[in-house]
Amino acid sequence: MYQNYPNPFNPSTTLRYSIPKESVVKLKIYNLLGKEVASLVNNSQPAGVYKYSFDGSNLSSGIYFIYLQAGDFVQTRKMTLLK
Repeated sequence: MYQNYPNPFNPSTTLRYSIPKESVVKLKIYNLLGKEVASLVNNSQPAGVYKYSFDGSNLSSGIYFIYLQAGDFVQTRKMTLLK
């Protein structure tokens, strides 16, 4: 997973990731308390590069975590929403 851009963002940012082979993919956003605030992907995807726009206009300013799971691979990145 690549770092989101722009970061910090207001109100939207772009999330990009690549997967080397077909996998069940989960792409979610969590707040600092560990509460899921958005589920962007939860399905099987073929190998490739993917890009999603995330709109945080309904969220408060703060730090959020992007969670990516593709098969056995898991990665988390931090992003900051500044309003």
